Amino acid sequence: MTSPSHTPGNRLRSLMSSRCVGLPGAFNGMVARQARMAGFEGLYVSGAAVTASFGVPDIGLLTLNEFCNVIQQVSLASGLPVLADADTGFGETEMLSRTVHEYTRAGAAGFHIEDQVFPKRCGHLDGKTLVPVDHFAEKVATAAAARDALGNGFVVCARTDAAGVDGLDATIERSKAYLDAGADMIFPEGLRSEADFARVADELRSYKPDAFLLANMTEFGKTPIINISRFADMGYSCVIWPVTTLRAAMGETARILADLHRDGDVNAFLDRVQTRQELYAALGYTPGEQWAFGSTPGAPQPAPSA
Repeated sequence: MTSPSHTPGNRLRSLMSSRCVGLPGAFNGMVARQARMAGFEGLYVSGAAVTASFGVPDIGLLTLNEFCNVIQQVSLASGLPVLADADTGFGETEMLSRTVHEYTRAGAAGFHIEDQVFPKRCGHLDGKTLVPVDHFAEKVATAAAARDALGNGFVVCARTDAAGVDGLDATIERSKAYLDAGADMIFPEGLRSEADFARVADELRSYKPDAFLLANMTEFGKTPIINISRFADMGYSCVIWPVTTLRAAMGETARILADLHRDGDVNAFLDRVQTRQELYAALGYTPGEQWAFGSTPGAPQPAPSA
């Protein structure tokens, strides 16, 4: 049995209390293993990346169970604490308690839910609609009650999309209401400048000094690229790169498939693919030796003879 101090939630809390933690997106177990191999201490499961990996857009089409299957895969493959997207909570207030329990069962350290009307939109698209503050605060309170009942440190993060709808003042006021409702962490989505991030952090740190803060560094959105060191200076607890690994993998996959279709062989891109040796290293597998489930990714293994 896992001791309370070593649950995924408490491990993530401990990391975020000591420094700003980088959480790259992992949309399957292999990405999770490679992120750990690269030195990351935690991971993020993005709704946008998970849905895209299923071949559907990020508009709330996948189920709670489908998300939990990916979370479990990422958690088991990496052994790292995983913060996971839960969109709008997979339902109304009554559903939030179940979502906390199912995410915990799947191995998640915590989740974030957002204050958009269902069906939601990507946080960096226009045309979003928000639910009333009191309605979303009730959902946060229900999630917080489930967290407290479990007693495992599960992190309840409230995302607000108010910046792109009602402005920065509304982002701050909604965030305060969600902290009052029991949120551990605030995710201010769609901010447009470093100054916006700094103002939100200053206001919320003054309001609740022990609140955790999350910064989203998605590409091609409304937010400029900012280094994690700057977020640390501003008082943020973690930075997510939600879709970076998916975009990198799918971009290269598209290029390789085009080359393969054109040429009929792999010669044009063979030097760009993962070698057998590199694959086995990420899997922690040595041919001829018994593989232990949950083995940690390690250094490259000797190349197989055949």
